[in-house]
Amino acid sequence: MIPQQLKLQNFLSYREVVLNFDGLHVACVCGANGAGKSSLLEAIAWCVWGQSRVTAEDDIVRQGAKEAQVSFSFIHDGQCYRIIRTRRRNQTSALEFQIQTNKVRANVDSAKGAAKKPTATEQQFKSLTQKGVRATQQYIIQQIKIDYDTFVNSAYLRQGRADEFMLKRPSERKQVLADLLKLGHYDQLAEQAKEQARDYKAQIQPLEALLTQLAQQIQSREGIQQQHEQLQTAVKGKETDQWRYRKRLKALGKKQQQRQTLQQKLALTQQQHQHQKTTWHSNKAALEESQQQLQKVESILEQTAEIQQRYQALETLTVQEEEQSEKFQTYQQAQARRIELQQQHQQQYQEAQIQLAQYSAQLTQLAEQEQEVVKTLAKKDKVIENLAALKQAKKQLRSLDKIEAESAPLRQRFLEIKGQIEQAHTRLTTKIEALDTQQARITTQQQSTQLLEKADEVSHRIAHLEQRREYQEAVRQKGIERRSFMERLQANQLNHEVELAQLDQTLRLLEDPDEAHCPLCEQTLGKTTWQALRDRTADERNEVQNQIWAIREQLAVSESEIQVLRQEYRVLEDELAKYAHILEERGQLKAKLASADSLQNQLRTMDEERAQLERCLAEHDYAENLQDELKGIETQLAAMEYDDRDHALVRSQVERLRWSEIKHTEIKQAERRLDQIREHRPQIEANIQIAQAAIDEAKESSEAQELQQIEQQIEAIGYSLEKHNQLRDQLRETRMWQGRYQELQQAQLQKIALAEKVEQLEKLCETQAVEIETVTQRVEQLQTQFKKKHSFPNDAQAEMEKVETALAQCLEGRDQELSRLGRLQQQLSQLETVEIQREKQQTHLEDIKHKYQVYRSLAEAFGRNGIQALMIENLLPQLEAMTNQILGRLSNHQLHVQFVTQRVGRNKTRNKKKLIDTLDILIADVRGTRPYETYSGGEAFRVNFAIRLAIARLLAMRSGTALQMLIVDEGFGTQDREGCDRLIAAIEAIAPDFACILTITHMPHFREAFQTRIDVFKDEGGSHIKLSS
Repeated sequence: MIPQQLKLQNFLSYREVVLNFDGLHVACVCGANGAGKSSLLEAIAWCVWGQSRVTAEDDIVRQGAKEAQVSFSFIHDGQCYRIIRTRRRNQTSALEFQIQTNKVRANVDSAKGAAKKPTATEQQFKSLTQKGVRATQQYIIQQIKIDYDTFVNSAYLRQGRADEFMLKRPSERKQVLADLLKLGHYDQLAEQAKEQARDYKAQIQPLEALLTQLAQQIQSREGIQQQHEQLQTAVKGKETDQWRYRKRLKALGKKQQQRQTLQQKLALTQQQHQHQKTTWHSNKAALEESQQQLQKVESILEQTAEIQQRYQALETLTVQEEEQSEKFQTYQQAQARRIELQQQHQQQYQEAQIQLAQYSAQLTQLAEQEQEVVKTLAKKDKVIENLAALKQAKKQLRSLDKIEAESAPLRQRFLEIKGQIEQAHTRLTTKIEALDTQQARITTQQQSTQLLEKADEVSHRIAHLEQRREYQEAVRQKGIERRSFMERLQANQLNHEVELAQLDQTLRLLEDPDEAHCPLCEQTLGKTTWQALRDRTADERNEVQNQIWAIREQLAVSESEIQVLRQEYRVLEDELAKYAHILEERGQLKAKLASADSLQNQLRTMDEERAQLERCLAEHDYAENLQDELKGIETQLAAMEYDDRDHALVRSQVERLRWSEIKHTEIKQAERRLDQIREHRPQIEANIQIAQAAIDEAKESSEAQELQQIEQQIEAIGYSLEKHNQLRDQLRETRMWQGRYQELQQAQLQKIALAEKVEQLEKLCETQAVEIETVTQRVEQLQTQFKKKHSFPNDAQAEMEKVETALAQCLEGRDQELSRLGRLQQQLSQLETVEIQREKQQTHLEDIKHKYQVYRSLAEAFGRNGIQALMIENLLPQLEAMTNQILGRLSNHQLHVQFVTQRVGRNKTRNKKKLIDTLDILIADVRGTRPYETYSGGEAFRVNFAIRLAIARLLAMRSGTALQMLIVDEGFGTQDREGCDRLIAAIEAIAPDFACILTITHMPHFREAFQTRIDVFKDEGGSHIKLSS
């Protein structure tokens, strides 16, 4: 992407600016902080990708304006494009993508590498805008083949994000490289292969379980066949037994039918005989019952005189009991009124008694309280005396409190000054000890007499290691060449395998000459054409297969060579691992030699300083101002005549006498209480007299007189509860004769009816006895006839029942065996179907397993540990070489970068180290080898800038994403003048690889180093640019 023209309207701080990139190859964008340097190039990113550093889209629009628009023209793949992006406040953005109608070719100057721009001032563009902003944005990315993240991480080292690639985690760094190499389609292929493998794997387990189940079912087929044959034999036997049982049962049934006819006549006659006997017994029982009832009635009638006498006595007792009940009611009413009057009289009397007791208790309580108050008043003189002493002590305490408040700041300051003086003394003592320690350390350093010899030895070792390092670089370059060769071979192998698969598919289509069709036009092939096409396709397949075998042999040989080079490189790397340590040791030796001359002067200075400090401690010649202030405070405290002990004694005296105030209050309360008691006593005595009079009045009340009258009335009634109870007992004893009297009346009515019923029943029983005798003779005749003419063996019935049981069992067994036979036949039929199904499922399972293995291998091959990892591994040595080449110029060959793709994990299992994939960056300098994250400031920027420039240069060299523009935004603030010169030299070194390089800075020295400059300045009207060369 080679920039042509940039137009800004109301974008951030710019009102309207047009920047033409004609003649710009390496240029510097200069200006003060906040002038709008970064905003100028931020507009390119926003125009092309719609992303910028602002948080809200409306922040793009210049303050006070309604719409912002950026137009950017550039050349890509020999074609000129233009992108116009517009944003209105509170609305959506608009995006236009255009292409120049006449093709523009970019001719690159061989000297500077700058692209010559078209000379026409007005160009015609054709719209490529899609439906919607999102669709147009996707189409732009497809055309320029670079998205925003890749642009930021490679071509645009943006302000505040120049180290974004470096600060990513190791796994994310690899992902950035993968994105730059456009390896995303391998991830898609790997994911598709994994998805297919998961689908096939999910099908394998159910198929295996199904096959196991089908095999188990098939194994039971032989046993089922044997059972089927046995059941067929058993069914035939059951049918023979069934015919035999039916024949025997038919003969026995004929005899049974004759016997049943005669038996039915006999049963009918016996039933008639039994009915007559039952009726006779029923009538006989009714006769006996009637006779008993008649005897009972006659017995009752014999007791007629006694029952009537007892019934008259019962009536007399009943009259007497009614008279006693009336007296009981009158007595009960009088008794209730007497109890009511007694309760009223007793309540009045008790109330008067309770009031009298309460008033007497109150009088006693007042007397006790009077005694206690008198005791309290007896201490009055002593309390008044202590109260006067308390007032005197409080007055003295207030005076001491005032003196204490006045002296408190002085005493506080006294303690502070005393602590500060002690701290000064401690500081002097600590300083003397520190001087002793430094003197001992310097003395120890002066004892090293072999520093020069050791420095010479280190220099010789460094020279030897530098030679080995050059040899290591040659080995690495050779390894890079072999890896590039292997990468090309693998790409060719993949293409040949795809071609081989296509040829195999074509051969499968050409297997049947009758159904073969042309792979291109789908027309039916003749036999001659089919044979020629099939032979040619087979020859092409063999040729491709031979090429694949040749590539595999070359890959094996190259892999062996790389293994040898890798082993040799590791040996050299182990040998050079000490290089950084030796450089660090040489630096330390130089520092020690440089500082050896000044050690003696330091010792003499330390001795003088120590003697001065000891004199100050001995003469107390330190903190003089504090000591003078301390003496003045002591004089002021002595003049106040304040003593903490006297203050404490007075305070304790006040606390000790404080009880007198409480007692004085109690005495005042006691005097008031005594007056109240003496005032309340006459009232209580008067209440006692009133309660006594109420008691006397209750004894002579009207209720008492009425109570005497009621008692006289009860005595006149003459009711006796004992006599009444005796009468009730006699009445209960004679009450049974009332029932006997009722029985007597019924017996007199029933005697005539019972006598007539007994006579009728006697006649009926005689007639039924004659009929029973006649039917009995008939039954005996039938039984004799049944035994003589139609005799039937006793065991024939049992035999018939046995035959019927055997026949039923035979039928039931035959039905069960037929049912089992049908089930077995169905099972055999199902097993035949299962056998066919198992063969089909077995073939299907083998096909699924084969496809699963194929897609799993493809997922591993396309995954990040497959082709992607191999391509990144092949890229890293080249990236490392380019980085060290640039970093050597930036650091005067003091820094060296190494990319580590694997490291040993922390966990160890069975003494085997676990390797973890990573992308760590190690930096070697004079102090050793350290991770990139431990560097900061200028060194970190040099390393970061070198790696980012190497990435940009590598991307420019590769044909996949040919970046022809590099933007470096504010990366020089941490560099000194020498570091800036080296950065400029590095930029000039890579300039031929890019069509346009823009650097942004606010440093004047950096600005003067560039011939072409874009000055940015800001005033009240906004930001402006000025192009100078």
